[in-house]
Amino acid sequence: MVFMRCAAIQLEAVPADVDANLAATERLVEQAVSAGANTIALPEFFTTGIGFWPELVDAAVPPDGKATDLLVSLARRHDVMIGGSLLVRDPDGHIRNAYLVVTGEGVAGRHDKDLPTMWENAFYVGGHDDGVIPMRGLTIGAAVCWELMRTGTVRRLRGRIDLAMTGSGWWSVPAWWPRAGFHRLEARNAATAWRAAASFATYVGAPVLHAAHVGPLRCRMPGVPLDYRGWFEGGTMIVAADGTVVAHREATEGEGVVVTDIDVGRSAPTTALPRGFWLHPRGALPAAAWHYQRLHGRRYYRRHVTAATPGSP
Repeated sequence: MVFMRCAAIQLEAVPADVDANLAATERLVEQAVSAGANTIALPEFFTTGIGFWPELVDAAVPPDGKATDLLVSLARRHDVMIGGSLLVRDPDGHIRNAYLVVTGEGVAGRHDKDLPTMWENAFYVGGHDDGVIPMRGLTIGAAVCWELMRTGTVRRLRGRIDLAMTGSGWWSVPAWWPRAGFHRLEARNAATAWRAAASFATYVGAPVLHAAHVGPLRCRMPGVPLDYRGWFEGGTMIVAADGTVVAHREATEGEGVVVTDIDVGRSAPTTALPRGFWLHPRGALPAAAWHYQRLHGRRYYRRHVTAATPGSP
């Protein structure tokens, strides 16, 4: 085990505004460094936020663009390690949700999220790597949002990593009619968001840094004539390998940083791996949304990303 001072960042992103979000990222990383952190986790989509916003297509940045340059510059300036995911447009023309782990020497490794979640299918395609990123004397496991919900993620990382660096942009269930029924669905959704991040350590046998988005979320609902109005589930936390939440930040606390000392290193997983596809029940509404938004999103991606990109497969 290695004793490290780690941080997880809670971000309220400006939709699809890369420059504004990079400025916020720099400010929050500096805050984490001032608190002594040497390993810092950013949320999923830290450059753009996430919602069903057409602007996300144009907000994807090159993998070696200004977002990566900023992370490397911060890592070099403060001699720290930083991880977070962002929408990148690769040389093949496709957009991917790439989790980058960087040090002052550059990008140490990359993990592409395997399956886009719900409306995310409209904006990127999935990857196929195992998410294991070897460092000098340390192995990082990268995973984002609903990857923390799937047994396949655990199979890739279980017993192989010393630290899981994760992040999410997990949205709430909207308050539609009947209000009482949707309120119950949202209560279960919020509990699942918390449990997925907090319990992940016990499945993989390593501590977890989990960064999250907070704040309101407004966008269209894909494929139906409704607007979505909700919020991001705040689940920023640092979790010990045995599943103990050592430090966390509530959604009501808004944007900020969680910093604490933690023992980093692999240990025997304490939770058995389920046989099914999912680690946690999704509920009826998220399950339905998963399927119909996946179909809609893939068609949207073909029309607005693939077809609009010269030379794209």
